[in-house]
Amino acid sequence: MAERRNRLIGNSLVALAVAGMAAPLLAQNQPIEGKQGLGKLPNVRPASMQIKLPVPAEAPANPASSAPAKVEAKAEAKAGPLTTPTPAATPAPAPTASPAPASTTAPSSPPTMVIVPNPVPVAHWTLADAKELLAAIRGLAAEGLYPADYQPAALQAAIAAGEGEALDQQASRSFAWAVEDLRDGRTPMPARVQWFAVDPDQDDMTTEGLLERATTNHDVHATLDSLTPTYPDYQALKDALAATPKAQVKLRESIRINMDRWRWLPRDLGQIYLITNVPEFQLRLTVNGKAIRTYRTVVGKPGKTATPQLAEKVEAVVFNPTWTVPQSIVVGEGLGEKLIGNPASALKQGYKVTRLGDGSISVVQQPGDNNSLGRMKIDMPNPHAIYLHDTPAKALFNANVRAFSHGCIRTERAVELGMTMAILGAGMSQEEAVGLFEAKKYRRVVMTRTFPVYLTYVTYGTDITGKMTAFADIYGRDAPVAESFRQPRQIHTTQRASTEAVIKLDNPL
Repeated sequence: MAERRNRLIGNSLVALAVAGMAAPLLAQNQPIEGKQGLGKLPNVRPASMQIKLPVPAEAPANPASSAPAKVEAKAEAKAGPLTTPTPAATPAPAPTASPAPASTTAPSSPPTMVIVPNPVPVAHWTLADAKELLAAIRGLAAEGLYPADYQPAALQAAIAAGEGEALDQQASRSFAWAVEDLRDGRTPMPARVQWFAVDPDQDDMTTEGLLERATTNHDVHATLDSLTPTYPDYQALKDALAATPKAQVKLRESIRINMDRWRWLPRDLGQIYLITNVPEFQLRLTVNGKAIRTYRTVVGKPGKTATPQLAEKVEAVVFNPTWTVPQSIVVGEGLGEKLIGNPASALKQGYKVTRLGDGSISVVQQPGDNNSLGRMKIDMPNPHAIYLHDTPAKALFNANVRAFSHGCIRTERAVELGMTMAILGAGMSQEEAVGLFEAKKYRRVVMTRTFPVYLTYVTYGTDITGKMTAFADIYGRDAPVAESFRQPRQIHTTQRASTEAVIKLDNPL
């Protein structure tokens, strides 16, 4: 029995103990989440500081335009006004779809929301602070950004004219734009296909608060440096960009857009979290920035069943899950009528079939080794009905390209992972976890300490061995990001995630 339990759990708990995390985290009565926020800032201005909306020094005709100063060589190649994205719908939970022959439920129709440009706060700038800002902007190429986007020529001219309103306006604008791109990413939201992960950094590290810190504490460079992602892959990409000759345009472009993708996530992902890179077909259990366990994954097929990018929390693990078969299969593929007319076949296949009062048929697959969710489901509630789960089709983990699912993440050794989550997140003992698994009965274990889980999309970065690698762009999501980098910088708006329709992907087959 002991040998079997060790096989089920694997080495996850040993690794956590070596990392020095298991005991202190189990003792904490709080979520295990990322640490954001500015913290307590010494000598900052009072909250009543007057914030003015600036009139751009170079006053483009379209107030939504943020095209860089044309005196810069790169800006000349990119020059031209840009418009603010048109108002669009924000994501919302999908309603239950009517039975249809399609393999997924219909997309929801969320309410519309007006998207407006972010206001730019204004503060007083000393000449010394403005000169430090100018130097910092000129160094942003190392972060995969374009210094010309932040109007260094206009800032230099304002510095030459001396302190006053013009310098305050220009320096505040250049600083705010640099903050937005370093903290939130340069890529405009419409170019972030199926990106539903809302980054909390702009709430926890507001542009206004950062401006106060930089101009009050006179630490402009340090303030901007504090915004770069802490995930090790970002620094690895930054080093790769510095080492890549400028003649290798395509490679440098790939590095830039993937550096930007890390800025779309929280700067600090947390102490313990799960992160999967969809094109890599791998999931990492990460402790203090180090992947202590990795798991092969099967992700969504390209098209309507492609896996969306999310940032959620593991709220529960389900031992021996049931699976409610979607109506698209029950009705669309005729499974309901076939099974209700042959109860012996339904029982043999592990299905519980019920004719409901309205005449519809409910088909629920019972727990067992042949259940489509396998023996473990890692629940991370979200409008897309995406989760991590086991699978009886384990041979698919041996394929090189593993895009076979209807959107959910089939996870290698999901039982091991789920037990580890239950032990760390619900205070369960190893014996209890194994007992629940071996009982072969449905049991949902709610986490008392939640874990972040990130579903990312990175096409160039370090693989699970630490080697810098290009991953196939299986969903074709690089092109819009790369194109946005070829265009002048767009004004950031109040849009926080993709406005594409939410498609509920509830079919693990």
